[in-house]
Amino acid sequence: MKLSADLQAFAARLGHGFARPELVVRAVTHASISSPSRPDNQRLEFLGDRVLGLVMAEALLAADRGATEGQLAPRFNALVRKETCAEVARAIGLGEVLKLGRSEMMSGGRRKEALLADAMEAVIAAVYLDGGFEAAKAVVLRLWGARIAGVEADARDAKTALQEWAQARGQTPPAYAELGRDGPDHAPVFTVEVRLASGETARGEAGSKRQAEQVAARALLERLEG
Repeated sequence: MKLSADLQAFAARLGHGFARPELVVRAVTHASISSPSRPDNQRLEFLGDRVLGLVMAEALLAADRGATEGQLAPRFNALVRKETCAEVARAIGLGEVLKLGRSEMMSGGRRKEALLADAMEAVIAAVYLDGGFEAAKAVVLRLWGARIAGVEADARDAKTALQEWAQARGQTPPAYAELGRDGPDHAPVFTVEVRLASGETARGEAGSKRQAEQVAARALLERLEG
């Protein structure tokens, strides 16, 4: 099998040359367009989540040899959460090469956080199956590099940090409002807005309302502290 031009360009951005190109094709194939002859990426997603977790656990232990489990756990969660996977997916243009059914395309599937995160995990699995653990590790460490270095700040609970920011300035706690919910029941995408009494707002999208609130809070914090 020869990769299409767009998938060749994606593999170059990914930094891995596929000996088995059918793996990356499967990794970018969403269930909305799958068939018996075109399997989707859900099984790869399951595997990629575990590969990513092992790479991150190793990286965190190596980066801080004196850290306790209680310190490592929130850092780990910050690196493997869906929002982070989706950010990495956007950075390498994964959404542009996803193979989606018409309904998913019409509903903005290429931009959906949960869909991008799942596909990113599937791509990691494709690299692992194609080149082994060291190849997958090299890709993950390159793509997540800056995030690993700055993970301690990112590991803060964003909602708590934003509330503390507001209270320190004499404001009432931030208010969160659900603006919408898209996607199928098994993979919903929630959009939430956070608003401060002083008028600043930010929005976040994620696969659960709680996660979307965290994304919105983190976005507003970054703007306020930037």
